[in-house]
Amino acid sequence: MATGTNLRTYFNGQWHEGDIPVMRAGDHGSWLGTTVFDGARMVNGLIPDVEAHCARVNRSARALMITPTVETAKMVEIVREGLSLYPRGTPVYIRPMYWALDGGPLGVDPQPDATGFCICLEEIPMAPPDASTTLGYTSFHRPVMSDAVVNAKAGCLYPNNARMILEVRARGFGNALVADALGNVAESATANVFMARDGELFTPVANGTFLAGITRARHIANFRADGVTVHETVLTFEDFKQADEVFLTGNMSKVTPVTAIEDRQYQTGPLTRRARELYWDWAATDTTL
Repeated sequence: MATGTNLRTYFNGQWHEGDIPVMRAGDHGSWLGTTVFDGARMVNGLIPDVEAHCARVNRSARALMITPTVETAKMVEIVREGLSLYPRGTPVYIRPMYWALDGGPLGVDPQPDATGFCICLEEIPMAPPDASTTLGYTSFHRPVMSDAVVNAKAGCLYPNNARMILEVRARGFGNALVADALGNVAESATANVFMARDGELFTPVANGTFLAGITRARHIANFRADGVTVHETVLTFEDFKQADEVFLTGNMSKVTPVTAIEDRQYQTGPLTRRARELYWDWAATDTTL
């Protein structure tokens, strides 16, 4: 089931209208979960960091031991071609995907050089500027490299995220604040997390338990260029209780203010608003159609 509307799918060398079938029941990705994807956005004719997202899906494929088949520059070219089919100004979510087609000698291992590829474009509006969320604590945590392919944006990681969300949603929260294997804050169930305190920003250090996102890195660079101190460091749940502001960052919404973590309330503060301003100011200087 698609998340958005007005879908177009690139598969087998051409663009197709709609959400067409691309995987077979016997594909390795269908029954053993060897799938990777990435997500970029077109907003107001801008496609910020699209090259970085296309490059990352190739890295994710290699991390999952499947063979990427489309070079980054070619993938960007295909994406641009598909986006040109939409009226200018349409908000489009861009999702390149790979999956393993065949198994190796033991079946569980993917066969090298047997990879499916598609790109899905979906019309998905940006969240309104006043949209926010609340966070609850979850009993589930992020895995480590020895447990899962945390260095890839892999479909097989997301059922763990889903149970985090469902657990906290049952208690009335919009998302989960998630710990790493040592009990320190890693991210939310769907996005990276920042906190502000005394005019400085803090975000969990990339420690191999979560994907340190492209949008996260963009915010860090933007803030540092703007003269704001950003700390990438170990953060505890107690640190977040002492924060002045908290916000989430990811490709889907770019910046999402957090108004509560459990019973601790927050206001949408100046650094959260500045994050959004800096991001879109920067995006206007990046790749456009």
